[in-house]
Amino acid sequence: MTSNGVELNALIGSRICHDLISPLGAIGNGVELLSMSGVTAAPEITLIAESVENANARIRFFRIAFGAASKDAILGTSEVSKVLGDMYRGNRVKVEWRIAEDTLRIEAKLAFLILQCFETALPWGGKVAVTRNGDTWSIFGTGDRVKFDEALWTLFNAPSSAAEINASSVHFALVAPTASSAGRTVRTTMNGNAISVSF
Repeated sequence: MTSNGVELNALIGSRICHDLISPLGAIGNGVELLSMSGVTAAPEITLIAESVENANARIRFFRIAFGAASKDAILGTSEVSKVLGDMYRGNRVKVEWRIAEDTLRIEAKLAFLILQCFETALPWGGKVAVTRNGDTWSIFGTGDRVKFDEALWTLFNAPSSAAEINASSVHFALVAPTASSAGRTVRTTMNGNAISVSF
């Protein structure tokens, strides 16, 4: 792997997620030991357990979305379903992964980044479905209210545009280089309260 900026950032993402998983696992084990001693009813223990579960889900999601992904690596559909199920449990945005087959990790990474873009566009909630027909991926989302920042979505095909990027919107800036690595072109259509993305 060459040491260009995009790949180094992905390696940093992988490293951070990898290093955080172990202490979170230790906290989870500690909570489990406390539950075995009969203190599960304590609201503090419940809060810790829920927080650890949420943090684990987000880190596993981020590891796919922001971590390194070689072109040949495969991601199992059971792992994807588990990660998404944990990530979006209780979330205002509901995600359906309607792909039964295993996928290339780089393509799943691209899909996960785009899912985060849908989260940004659906802050009041909505539904998103991910499908694949042959080699073509489609991600379709709807909501009663949609916050569509055209400048950010333009970054998919014009990464040098003047859109303002901050920590909460960095996923928009990562779609184009990830699509390039996957040999994909991303297309976006906005129609009323529906957004459709394909690659």
